[in-house]
Amino acid sequence: MSNQAPWPLRIAIALLVWLIGIAPAISAERTSALAPALGPAPAPQVQPRMLDSTPGNPANARGPASTQSVTDQRVPKWELPAITVVGESRLKSDQFVGSYSQPRWTVDRRFPGVRTYVIPEGTAEFEYWMRSDIGRKGTPRFQNQFELEFGLPYRFQLDLYGIQRSEDHETFFDTQVELRWALADWGTIVWNPTLYLEYASREDDADKVEVKLLLADQFGDGWHWGQNLLYEAEISGGREWEYGWTGGISKTIVDTRFDVGAEAQLSFFDEAGSRGSYTYEAFLGPSFQYRPTTRTHMNFAPLFGIGGESPVAKIFFNFGYEF
Repeated sequence: MSNQAPWPLRIAIALLVWLIGIAPAISAERTSALAPALGPAPAPQVQPRMLDSTPGNPANARGPASTQSVTDQRVPKWELPAITVVGESRLKSDQFVGSYSQPRWTVDRRFPGVRTYVIPEGTAEFEYWMRSDIGRKGTPRFQNQFELEFGLPYRFQLDLYGIQRSEDHETFFDTQVELRWALADWGTIVWNPTLYLEYASREDDADKVEVKLLLADQFGDGWHWGQNLLYEAEISGGREWEYGWTGGISKTIVDTRFDVGAEAQLSFFDEAGSRGSYTYEAFLGPSFQYRPTTRTHMNFAPLFGIGGESPVAKIFFNFGYEF
């Protein structure tokens, strides 16, 4: 077992302590900075957007969404009351919901290989992942991942992973902690930038730290996209560094049920002692999402290697369930 195994728990605790200390200050600073530009706001907008049908929820004061009573039960994210916007898409998937006024399609994971924004505060979700990496030599590598996602206040999201990894007929167990912070409510900043930090503790291999910039938006009716810029570094061993980009685009085919799109990945790698001497991997393939119910979703993305240095394929499948 790795001697670094306790680090994910320590990091999670440290991040939560930091979050509790700094988030109120961030929110207050942002509110005071925006106040002169926005002018006095109507009373309903000052109140937090709750997930119930009280008068404080502005979504309930606009049209038919207020007919749904959710006072005594948790509402699935895909059934949150819509926030009416003039000229918005006719699709339910594109409606704006929640306390961050984000499109409904962002409340769950749309692309297996591309992260987008954060989930609404006060929500929690479980995801199971199955991933296969098929190289040009040797046996395929497989991963089973078990993930818990938590939507926190002030546009934070915390994800915890348990990973079973199989390589060369051996099985290893890893843990991973991920924290995201969206810089503003959806639509406030172009492309809705979100910061991402991840620490992975790996059995019988070097631990890794990864940082990303997440970008996402929508256009037209049912067109959604996301892009990530990433840097990942091993903290011991060969100290491999990865510099990468991932991107995805998707079109809603059956509203709230079925989406079809494509994903791409491009990464460059170097190691200590040979910095600047890069190898690369590139992948491209289709991406599908199916939503059996309002609380569940499934994503499937078989990505195929491009160029002689790339593996044959990466195949992703994940199933999500909202509590």
